[in-house]
Amino acid sequence: MSKKNERGLGMGLNAILGDKSDVGSLRKPVGYLNKDVLGSKEPQDTSDIIRIPVDMIEPNPFQPRQSFDREALEELAGSIRTFGLIQPITVRKKTAGKYQIISGERRFKACSMAGLDMIPAYIRDANDQGMLEMAIVENIQRENLDPIEVAMSYQRLIEECNLTQEKMAARVGKKRASVTNYLRLLKLPAKVQHDLKVGLLSVGHAKVLLGLDDQALQEELCDEVIKNDLSVRQLEDKLKRLAKPSGAKAPAKEQQLPDDYYKILEHIGKFFENSISLRRSPEGKGTMTIKFDSDQEMARFLKALEDSNL
Repeated sequence: MSKKNERGLGMGLNAILGDKSDVGSLRKPVGYLNKDVLGSKEPQDTSDIIRIPVDMIEPNPFQPRQSFDREALEELAGSIRTFGLIQPITVRKKTAGKYQIISGERRFKACSMAGLDMIPAYIRDANDQGMLEMAIVENIQRENLDPIEVAMSYQRLIEECNLTQEKMAARVGKKRASVTNYLRLLKLPAKVQHDLKVGLLSVGHAKVLLGLDDQALQEELCDEVIKNDLSVRQLEDKLKRLAKPSGAKAPAKEQQLPDDYYKILEHIGKFFENSISLRRSPEGKGTMTIKFDSDQEMARFLKALEDSNL
C-alpha cells in the first residue's frame, strides 16, 4: 500500500518536510541542572525550583484522582527521558526529610517510571497562600521568563491559589485572552513545549501549531521550523501547501472568542484538568470538545450539574 497520503494531506509529509534527522541533535533535556539539590541551601521563596530525591516525596492521600492510565504514563515517562520534566511538581514539607505532593502526581509517577532519582519541584508553605500568590506574581513579572515558565506560573495561580482566569489576569495586569493563550501552550506536545522553553521555537510559531489537532503533525512541523529556520508566515504557508492538494481547507485564522466563551472554558475546564477546547466561526457556529481521563471525572461533572439543578 502506498504511503503517499498517510494523513490525507495530498503529496505527503516527507515530500514537503524533507529529512529532519539532524534536528534532534539541537535538543537537550530540560533537567534544571542549574538548580540546587534540596539540602544544599534553604529555598528563597515559593517560586524557587529545587531538585528533591524521589524517596523524599510521597503522594497526597487526598488526591481526588485515583486511577492513572498506564499507557499514558509510559508515554509521559518516555517523553521525560528524552526532554526532561518540563513542568515541575509542587510539594509541601510534611516532616523532616519528607515532602507531600500538592499537584503533579501524574508527573511524579512518570518520573519514577523514567528512572529519575531527583525531581524538580516547587516547595510551598500550604498555610501561607497570600505569600505564595505574591511570590508567583513577582516571578511572572521577571523579564527573562520563557513562554512555558509564564504558562506554568499562570497554571499555578489557578490551581494553588484558587483564582479564576479573570481574577488572575487582573493580578498580573494582563488581558484574559492573553492569559488563555499562554495556558493553551501547555496543551502542546512535550517536544514542542521543550523547543519553546529553550528558544528553538517562538510563541508565534506555537500559536500556528495550536491550530492543528494532530500532535504528530505538530511535532513534524516543529522540526521543520527548526531545521529550515522558517518564519511564522512561512509556517502558515506550509500548512496551506499540506492541505491544498487533498482539497482540505487550510486552517482558519484563529478567531477571538467573546468573554462569555472564556468563562465557559474556565468553569467546565476545571472538572477535566482544562482539557477542553472551543472553536467558533465568525458567524457564531462552532464546536466544543471535552477530553476526560476517567469515569470519576465524568461523575464529578455530573454531580456538579445535579447540585446546580441544571
